[in-house]
Amino acid sequence: MYIAIEGVIGVGKTTLARLLQPSYKAEVLLEIFEENPFLSDFYSDRERYAFQTQIFFLLSRYHQQRRGVRDSLQINPWLLSDYTFEKDRLFAEVNLGGDELEMYYKVHEALAEKIAKPDLVVYLRADTDVLMQRIAQRDRPYERRMDSQYIDTLNKTYDSRFAGRSDYNVLIINTNDLDFVRRKEDLEHVDQSIRRTLKLTPFQESLPIDL
Repeated sequence: MYIAIEGVIGVGKTTLARLLQPSYKAEVLLEIFEENPFLSDFYSDRERYAFQTQIFFLLSRYHQQRRGVRDSLQINPWLLSDYTFEKDRLFAEVNLGGDELEMYYKVHEALAEKIAKPDLVVYLRADTDVLMQRIAQRDRPYERRMDSQYIDTLNKTYDSRFAGRSDYNVLIINTNDLDFVRRKEDLEHVDQSIRRTLKLTPFQESLPIDL
């Protein structure tokens, strides 16, 4: 069973994947992003460095997903990842335009055919102001000049893409008031939601409410 956790920068994807790992005894596949040599420059001048940054990410994510998903599922029936291959296309649609975007689409389409789709996508969403607070709290050097308008555009792009998906299972979880690290009940809430969606045991059925 391949579960991918998705969401905008700062929403808590990697943290949740690591915290859920013991519950499912799963392999964990984490995105490699700090090796991108263009990333810091991109956040300083997005228009100038967008294409280089995006192509580097596309190829890096392709190689990691093609090998990592296959190899992980061969040694363990459970896999948790903190991103999907489709993520790259979402960012490209925000960051690129014109001929660069058309070229990107052609490369992405050719590579995507060889990538396994997850059995479930857990889409973590949050309001833009909440995301900005979380980005500030983790204080990564290359994110210190993060533009709230850019995050808001990404947020809207993610919402439009993951709402009402029909090509695979999507579980939407609003994380505005959740704290997976400090509140055990919040982590349990997400775990139980996943188990209900996948019809796994043990999980707690929601109790009927008398109106």
